[in-house]
Amino acid sequence: MEEVTRVYELPYPPSVNHYWRRVGWRTLISREGRRYRREVVALLAAMRAQQMRGALVVRVKVFPPDGRRRDLDNLQKALIDALEHGGAFADDSQVARLEVERADIVPGGKVIVEIAERT
Repeated sequence: MEEVTRVYELPYPPSVNHYWRRVGWRTLISREGRRYRREVVALLAAMRAQQMRGALVVRVKVFPPDGRRRDLDNLQKALIDALEHGGAFADDSQVARLEVERADIVPGGKVIVEIAERT
Protein backbone atom coordinates (compact mmCIF):
# COMPACT_ATOMS: atom_id res chain seq x y z
CA MET A 1 0.00 0.00 0.00
CA GLU A 2 1.35 3.43 -0.98
CA GLU A 3 1.91 6.03 1.74
CA VAL A 4 -0.10 9.21 1.29
CA THR A 5 1.83 12.43 1.92
CA ARG A 6 0.58 15.97 1.47
CA VAL A 7 2.71 19.13 1.48
CA TYR A 8 1.44 22.65 2.15
CA GLU A 9 3.26 25.99 2.08
CA LEU A 10 1.57 28.28 4.59
CA PRO A 11 2.11 31.70 6.18
CA TYR A 12 4.23 32.08 9.28
CA PRO A 13 2.02 31.41 12.32
CA PRO A 14 1.64 33.66 15.34
CA SER A 15 3.46 32.61 18.47
CA VAL A 16 1.42 30.97 21.22
CA ASN A 17 2.30 34.13 23.21
CA HIS A 18 0.05 36.07 20.76
CA TYR A 19 -2.50 33.32 20.12
CA TRP A 20 -4.53 33.54 23.34
CA ARG A 21 -6.17 36.57 25.00
CA ARG A 22 -7.86 36.83 28.37
CA VAL A 23 -11.17 38.68 28.37
CA GLY A 24 -12.44 38.82 31.91
CA TRP A 25 -12.55 35.22 33.11
CA ARG A 26 -12.54 33.77 29.58
CA THR A 27 -9.55 32.78 27.45
CA LEU A 28 -10.13 33.34 23.74
CA ILE A 29 -8.18 33.03 20.52
CA SER A 30 -6.77 36.46 19.72
CA ARG A 31 -7.67 38.54 16.68
CA GLU A 32 -4.28 37.63 15.18
CA GLY A 33 -4.94 33.93 15.84
CA ARG A 34 -8.38 34.08 14.22
CA ARG A 35 -6.98 35.94 11.21
CA TYR A 36 -4.26 33.30 10.78
CA ARG A 37 -6.79 30.48 11.03
CA ARG A 38 -9.04 32.09 8.38
CA GLU A 39 -6.06 32.58 6.06
CA VAL A 40 -4.95 28.94 6.38
CA VAL A 41 -8.52 27.65 5.94
CA ALA A 42 -8.84 29.69 2.72
CA LEU A 43 -5.46 28.49 1.41
CA LEU A 44 -6.26 24.84 2.14
CA ALA A 45 -9.63 25.23 0.39
CA ALA A 46 -7.89 26.75 -2.64
CA MET A 47 -5.42 23.83 -2.64
CA ARG A 48 -8.34 21.39 -2.34
CA ALA A 49 -6.85 19.77 0.73
CA GLN A 50 -8.29 16.36 1.43
CA GLN A 51 -8.75 15.24 5.01
CA MET A 52 -6.28 12.59 6.13
CA ARG A 53 -7.38 9.86 8.51
CA GLY A 54 -5.61 7.70 11.05
CA ALA A 55 -2.36 8.39 12.87
CA LEU A 56 -0.23 11.07 11.22
CA VAL A 57 3.37 12.25 11.09
CA VAL A 58 3.62 16.02 10.68
CA ARG A 59 6.92 17.59 9.63
CA VAL A 60 7.17 21.37 9.82
CA LYS A 61 9.96 23.40 8.26
CA VAL A 62 9.92 26.91 9.74
CA PHE A 63 11.31 29.81 7.71
CA PRO A 64 11.41 32.75 10.16
CA PRO A 65 10.72 36.29 8.90
CA ASP A 66 13.90 37.72 10.46
CA GLY A 67 16.85 36.87 12.69
CA ARG A 68 15.18 37.51 16.05
CA ARG A 69 15.32 34.71 18.60
CA ARG A 70 12.20 32.59 18.52
CA ASP A 71 11.11 29.36 20.19
CA LEU A 72 10.02 26.83 17.58
CA ASP A 73 7.59 25.16 19.97
CA ASN A 74 5.60 28.41 20.35
CA LEU A 75 4.43 28.26 16.73
CA GLN A 76 2.86 24.84 16.67
CA LYS A 77 -0.47 25.51 18.45
CA ALA A 78 -1.74 28.07 15.92
CA LEU A 79 -0.46 26.02 12.98
CA ILE A 80 -1.90 22.65 14.02
CA ASP A 81 -5.25 24.21 15.00
CA ALA A 82 -5.46 26.00 11.64
CA LEU A 83 -4.65 22.78 9.76
CA GLU A 84 -7.43 21.00 11.65
CA HIS A 85 -9.96 23.76 10.95
CA GLY A 86 -8.89 23.80 7.30
CA GLY A 87 -9.68 20.10 6.96
CA ALA A 88 -6.16 18.69 6.59
CA PHE A 89 -7.15 16.17 9.28
CA ALA A 90 -10.21 15.64 11.47
CA ASP A 91 -8.62 16.18 14.89
CA ASP A 92 -5.18 17.22 16.10
CA SER A 93 -5.12 14.12 18.30
CA GLN A 94 -4.30 12.24 15.07
CA VAL A 95 -0.80 13.73 15.17
CA ALA A 96 1.27 10.82 16.48
CA ARG A 97 4.60 12.44 15.68
CA LEU A 98 5.53 16.09 15.21
CA GLU A 99 8.92 17.12 13.80
CA VAL A 100 9.91 20.78 13.66
CA GLU A 101 12.99 22.21 11.95
CA ARG A 102 14.23 25.78 11.62
CA ALA A 103 15.24 26.79 8.09
CA ASP A 104 16.62 29.94 6.48
CA ILE A 105 15.17 33.40 7.00
CA VAL A 106 12.56 34.35 4.39
CA PRO A 107 11.07 37.88 4.32
CA GLY A 108 7.58 37.64 5.82
CA GLY A 109 8.30 34.09 7.01
CA LYS A 110 6.52 30.88 6.05
CA VAL A 111 6.16 27.24 7.02
CA ILE A 112 6.22 24.15 4.84
CA VAL A 113 4.14 21.36 6.34
CA GLU A 114 4.36 17.75 5.27
CA ILE A 115 1.65 15.43 6.55
CA ALA A 116 2.02 11.68 6.11
CA GLU A 117 0.08 8.66 7.27
CA ARG A 118 1.95 6.88 10.03
CA THR A 119 3.04 3.46 8.84
